[in-house]
Order: sequence, then C-alpha cells, then structure tokens
Amino acid sequence: MQQRQSFRIADRFYLNDQPIQIISGAIHYFRVVPEYWRDRLEKLKALGCNAVETYVPWNLHEPREGRYQFTGMLDLRKFVRTAGELGLYVILRPSPYICAEWEFGGLPYWLLKHSGMKLRFSGNPFLDYADRYFARLFQEVNDLQITCGGPILLMQVENEYGAYSNDKAYLYAIAEMMRTHGVTVPLVTSDGPWHDYLDNGSIPDTALPTINCGSNIKEHFAKLRSLHGEAKPLMVMEFWIGWFDAWGDKEHHTRDAAGSAAELADILEEGSVNIYMFHGGTNFGFTSGANYYERLAPDTTSYDYDALLTESGDITPKYKAFQEVIARYAELPQVELSTVIRKRAYGEIAVKKQVSLFAVLDQLARPTESPYPLPMEDLDQPSGYIVYMTDLGKSRRIDDFRLIQCADRANVYLNRKHLFTKYDLEMEGKEAFDLTEPENELAILVENMGRVNYSVKMNNQHKGVKGGVIVNGAFHSGWKHYALPLDNLEQLDFSRGYAEGTPAFYLFELEVDEPADTFLDFTDWGKGAAFVNGFNLGRFWEIGPQRRLYVPAPLLRPGVNRIIMFETEGRTSGTIRFEASAL
Repeated sequence: MQQRQSFRIADRFYLNDQPIQIISGAIHYFRVVPEYWRDRLEKLKALGCNAVETYVPWNLHEPREGRYQFTGMLDLRKFVRTAGELGLYVILRPSPYICAEWEFGGLPYWLLKHSGMKLRFSGNPFLDYADRYFARLFQEVNDLQITCGGPILLMQVENEYGAYSNDKAYLYAIAEMMRTHGVTVPLVTSDGPWHDYLDNGSIPDTALPTINCGSNIKEHFAKLRSLHGEAKPLMVMEFWIGWFDAWGDKEHHTRDAAGSAAELADILEEGSVNIYMFHGGTNFGFTSGANYYERLAPDTTSYDYDALLTESGDITPKYKAFQEVIARYAELPQVELSTVIRKRAYGEIAVKKQVSLFAVLDQLARPTESPYPLPMEDLDQPSGYIVYMTDLGKSRRIDDFRLIQCADRANVYLNRKHLFTKYDLEMEGKEAFDLTEPENELAILVENMGRVNYSVKMNNQHKGVKGGVIVNGAFHSGWKHYALPLDNLEQLDFSRGYAEGTPAFYLFELEVDEPADTFLDFTDWGKGAAFVNGFNLGRFWEIGPQRRLYVPAPLLRPGVNRIIMFETEGRTSGTIRFEASAL
C-alpha cells in the first residue's frame, strides 16, 4: 500500500498537485484466470501504461439475491492490490451496468423476478437493489482508493447511459449512492460522442464526461470540449482498438495496427486514454452476452477483441506499434515477466464414455411441474438450458404448433426423436407434424444463448418459454421442467443409455505430464459447451468464427484430466484435439 495521495480534476488531472496523463489499458479480471493476472498486468506496465481499467460485474458478485462472491476469479481486491504492487493505478467501473458483451450487461438475472422492475431507471425497485449491492461491493475496495493510500484513481458512474436513456435523476442517484458507500475519488461518466448520447449521459457538475470511440479522435474531442464548457481534461475512456465476435460472423474481427496506433497518437496529443481492450480474455462458462438489432447476435466464448494481447496473453504486432507511440509520451519501464507460460499441443484423444441427456435428466435436475411453461427466471435459474416435457396424448395430426415468447434456441423432440429446431425470430412460426403412437411425449430443449447486454431490449430478457406452447391452436398444459445450469456434471452416470442423434454428454480423459496452455479444437462437433475438470470453458458452435476453445494451464493438472463435451445437435466426432494455438 502506498502513502496517501491526492488526485483531483481541474484543467488537467493532478496527482499530488503534479499534472499526470493517464495511459491505461483494460483488463477484466473476471475474464482471466487469477494465476495469470500478474502476467497480464506486467505486460501492461511494459507497454508504458500507468493504469489498468476494469469493469465489475454485478451478476458474478451477487449471483443469487443476497449471496455475494469475492474469491478466486472474483477476488477483485486481490486484482487491485496486484496492480498496485506493480506501480499501476486503477480505474474502477462498478456501474451497476457494464455492457462489456457480458451476460445481461452485468446485471443479475434475478432482477427480472421482481414486479415493477424497470432496469436502469429512477423511481422503481432497481435503485434499492443496486444500493444494497453497492453497500457490500465497496467494502472490498474503499480502503484501496488513492485517498487511502491505494491505487484506485477514478471510478465511473453507470456506463454509456446516454445510449439508453436521459434519466438524469437516475445518474445522480447512482453517484450519490457511491459517495454514501464510501467512494472518495473523482467520478467520471463515459458515452459515445454520437446523437444525444453525451448530453443524455453526462452530469458534469458531479462527474467528468469522457467518450468511447475508436476513430475520428480530433472531431470527437472537439465535441467533448464543447460539452465541458470550461477547461477540463479530455479522455477516451474506451478507445476501441478491435471488436468482438458473434456466432455466425463471417470472420474474426480485426483492425490494422498502423491505423489504430495513429488514432492513439491523436488521443495522447490532447488527452488521456484507456485502451479497450488491452487484453480481452475469455467469456468462460455461460457469461457471454448478446446484441439485438434486427436479429439476435450472441457473442462467442473468445473475447480476443483483436487486442494488444491475444486471448491467451501473447504480445502482438499491434502491441509493439502502440508501445512505439506511448514511448513519445512516457518513459518505458524495464519489466521482467515473472510468470512462465508454455503452450502445448496434446494431440487427439478418443471418447471414453457417452450418455444421452434424456437418460440422465433425473440425475441433473429435479422436475418442477406447472400447468404452463415457466421461464428460467421463475425457476431461479441464471443460465444454461431447460428441458420442457409434456404428454401430447393420442395419435392425431398436429396442424398448428408454435412456441410463444421463447428464447433463445429450441430443439423439439417427439418421443425423443428430433423434429425441428427453432431460433430467435423463427420461434412463433407455425409447424405441423403427425402423432403416430398411442402415447406421445414432447420434449423441448431450450438454450439461453446469453441475455442481451446493450440497447432497448434489456427489459425483456426472460429466457426459456415465457408465453406458452400452442398445440392445434390452443395453449397446451401440463409441463415438467428440468433446469440445466450444468453445474453438477459430477453426478453423471455414463453407464445409462446412449442414442445417436440426440443431445448427449461425452467423456474424454486427457493425460498430462506437465500442464500448459492449450486449445480444444471442436471441428466436426455441432453445438454445445465444454468442461475441463468441472470448469465450464464455454460454448462452442460449428458456425464459427471461433474454432477452438482456450484452455489455460491452471485448469489442468498432472495426470488424468476429465473433459466433458455436452453436444445438443447430434453432430459429434469420436475424438477431440488439443492444439498449441488458437488458429
């Protein structure tokens, strides 16, 4: 811990009454295994940065209402202290909303269970729940503010609020809430410099406005300067140097190093910067979010972002180009990297055991019965899948079958044989089929592909079946629900039945003499999620653009490692491969 320091905002940023130019890079601690935090921060310092920025995801720190988590990958305090030990300052963005291409923009799913809830507005229960969360969150970091001798330099009020609403009462309430719970460092807001976004999202008398953009810096700085109305420091809080990928994109998004480095030079000529992303990391588990404009666009597991460090932490040519620019404005420190990181191709391994989902449903979930289908939120389920089962009765023709308010993707089975798959806008399209047996069982496997993290659809993010299921023109009743967050796969009994072409679990055993970073290649596999020693690596999908899942060495152990592939389409290979690179 450093000695107490002063930090203030006037015509410039002043640290202990001396001007300071903030050169920061974004690293989200929750997208990186803790064993690699120091490595990524050391590489940030070597770049020439003097600060690191991170969001704080409410939905991870309060995954169940009133239950908090701040350990392991969620040890925010340790991450901030590690940055401080390396001489880096910290910009903290606790929001409560973060966007970040993250599940529900960082908001916890259980907010949707409460009546009268209107996300990110004043005058409703949202602020009460945010206040309770902040009361707990700031216990972790208050003494790590620069005013207390810690490395936290700035904190942000909300995030890109101007692209959501112009409810200034809400913004002032969040700022006051932060102060009430012990925040003493200066506050900022950040918004895109388009439309009314800056005007909507700024409270200049309380927080310094900053901008988020990736190009046309001089033009956007001029607009920000006009908003300030007086001499204030200019800052790009998110300087977008790449972009994120959605499943189904034609290719991985990239941005050339020379162009983005030139824009960086324009920023540093006039102000301060936070590079978004310095290191993107990984959307482990079911944490990736989605965007929705004309259609649903769920994000990939990789959050590589074409950042200065790759998803697995490698230094890129863009890093070198940025370092050359930063060297004109700051002295580059000598940094000795302390973490030994190796990559290895472990090769191909064959499946050991396999079992169909329908054979183990009773092991993974206790059924909930209801006259009508329930969405995930009513089942207190944050993410993953639900199987809805019902008896359709006697043999006859079904001329009108529809899924009403169903999200996001549904595989429909009759007597455990696949009928069809519905996705997003296709859901309410009419289907017809014949019931040929004396008794007929309908099963619907619905997947939550990630709650939308941005834009006007955030208040409508119930997953599963919310409206109902139409059978021959009327709502069908009598449902069993099997909630499948897939956090209990140690209970799987692989001796039960297996049927080709159905959703199933596949067990592999990877023998490792020395753990190293590796990449699980899912070529010839359809869609699903992969697990290593019980850790959910994230989603895979044959449509790309991502083709391999990053497996950090700390997730492996010497000896036998259990790999489970859950595949939903019946398109599998008898093998998987582990390669030494992402490509």
